[in-house]
Amino acid sequence: MIKQWFKLRGNLDEQSSWVFTILGLFITITFWWILAELFSTNKPIVENYHSILPSSLDSIQAVSRDSILKLDSINYVSATRFEKVYPILPRPDKVLFAFKDLYFKDKLVLNTTHSVWLNIQGYFWAIFLAIPIGFIIGLFPIFKGLFSKQVDALRYLPLSALTGLFIIWFGLGDLMKIGFLTVGILVYLIPVVVQRISEVEDVYAQTAFTLGASRFQQIKHVFFPAVMSKLIDDIRVLTAISWTYIIIAELLNKESGIGSLIYTKARQGQIDRVFALLVVITLIGLLQDKIFGWIDRILHPNKYTSMELPGTFEAKLGLFMILGSICLGLISTNVLGLSFLLNVAITLTAIGFLIILYSYFKLKQA
Repeated sequence: MIKQWFKLRGNLDEQSSWVFTILGLFITITFWWILAELFSTNKPIVENYHSILPSSLDSIQAVSRDSILKLDSINYVSATRFEKVYPILPRPDKVLFAFKDLYFKDKLVLNTTHSVWLNIQGYFWAIFLAIPIGFIIGLFPIFKGLFSKQVDALRYLPLSALTGLFIIWFGLGDLMKIGFLTVGILVYLIPVVVQRISEVEDVYAQTAFTLGASRFQQIKHVFFPAVMSKLIDDIRVLTAISWTYIIIAELLNKESGIGSLIYTKARQGQIDRVFALLVVITLIGLLQDKIFGWIDRILHPNKYTSMELPGTFEAKLGLFMILGSICLGLISTNVLGLSFLLNVAITLTAIGFLIILYSYFKLKQA
């Protein structure tokens, strides 16, 4: 049994996997707790006096900064009671309790929903542009010779240094954030599409050509399925990059979103709420990864099983309805300016979820 735990590239059974997952989580939280206590400090308790963090001083208070610091020092020396504070790393329990204040006082759900919606829009436009551009460059030698080097070079562009340009181009609203995120994903995704096309084995294309397939049929039945079955994994990897860029974009215009909330709480010295927001982002990222994995299983079941499972057709139909309704909603509001189509998109999304739910029960009954 123990030998299996240390086998090279071995796998744990389901029971052992759950046990070690829980044990690893316990070790992580314990280590976190110990570090928080090591970095903690004592804060003097003085009646009718509240210390102000230097980072939270406004322009008027900053003039008296030295006086405020001296008063803090005097109160620290004369204090008789102290309380333990965690200015660098909060304890796990304090992070957990911080969710209550974030929910009721800081509109956590509203800000999170706003950031997720920006993330979805950035993903949509990046994928919408990357797939046709990547296919054109990857399939046709003339376009590959013209643009492949430039596209590869874009990956080394420090986009965070170009935020000023995006503000000039799009202003400070959500359009700037969506554009920034779209370009951030696009510069990584186009070279990946080109690479995935080059990885398609020639034997499949030659076989289709021998059977009389036209160029369009080769693209539709050979290259497109082969590329998309691998591209979904690359899109999953870009989840972390997308959240990095959306946080950067939200720091530029601190009206709403998780990024602006993190900046505000850090300036106010509320480190426990900052860590709670980081936990929220992590959980959303994990959920996105699971959703992409689920989409991959529906669209490409042959990667996971040799037989078609019951409910697969219904699941694909529901998924395409949801994806299509998202596309309809984004294009109708951002491009066509037809807001009434948004209600149609919401209705189609609800129907798509019901169809997927039906496919799930159909699979369970099989």
